[in-house]
Amino acid sequence: MNESKSSIIDSHCHIVFSNFNEDRELVAQRWRSQGVKALIHACVEPSEIPAIKSMADQFEEIRYSVGVHPLDAHHWDDKTLNILKNAALDDSRVVAIGELGLDLFKSENLSEQLSILMPQLKLAFELNLPVIVHCRDAAKEMLEVFSKLSKDGCCPKGVMHCWSGKVQEMRQFLALGFYISFSGNVTFKNAIDIHDCAKEVPPSRFIVETDSPFLSPVPNRGKRNEPSFVKYVVEKISELRGESFSEIAEKTTQNARELFALP
Repeated sequence: MNESKSSIIDSHCHIVFSNFNEDRELVAQRWRSQGVKALIHACVEPSEIPAIKSMADQFEEIRYSVGVHPLDAHHWDDKTLNILKNAALDDSRVVAIGELGLDLFKSENLSEQLSILMPQLKLAFELNLPVIVHCRDAAKEMLEVFSKLSKDGCCPKGVMHCWSGKVQEMRQFLALGFYISFSGNVTFKNAIDIHDCAKEVPPSRFIVETDSPFLSPVPNRGKRNEPSFVKYVVEKISELRGESFSEIAEKTTQNARELFALP
């Protein structure tokens, strides 16, 4: 396994969260030492945007998204869409809209979640930006939304972040043009469905992420996750696919660059 020369992109993290306040510089040193050349910082609601932007000023590897998470629907008001649009137009480091989507695991307010999802999807299509999709216990509903937009010719491209679905669901999202992103849960021993997806996903359509500070991979399960740990995700996928570490690192880096139009 030749890790030393491999560059990796962590395609989804949240290092703006307060549990990084004490050691963010050290966290950056560690991701650099592990070959993490770029990070996509996901946004969950608009009040985070100034802090994420300032973090992108501090760490040149950071690009970011702007959006409202389905569990943060209560942060949406009549000014939100304009805030997101202006933030995206104002900074070329904004490479996606999100983290948006549906979460029927932690909440059942489907109509409220849809009411903030649809304008964000329209905005992404209008600005020609990909979407970062959070989808938990809601594959059927999410597929219905995307299928309709696709039929109408206005479905944005994007990624199903922190994939935890079944192979059949993955095939449907792939057919609609979406990428699949694997996070620390692919390293869990009993994550059989995710393992099957990692083996089957086409080489040009998957990326890797940490979702820091959540879902720390084995061997750090239960600890705070951080971008340097993305190497364990790459390791596990290389084992599952029977390919070298550097092959998976190279493929996922190339795929992330294409999806997010990274330099």
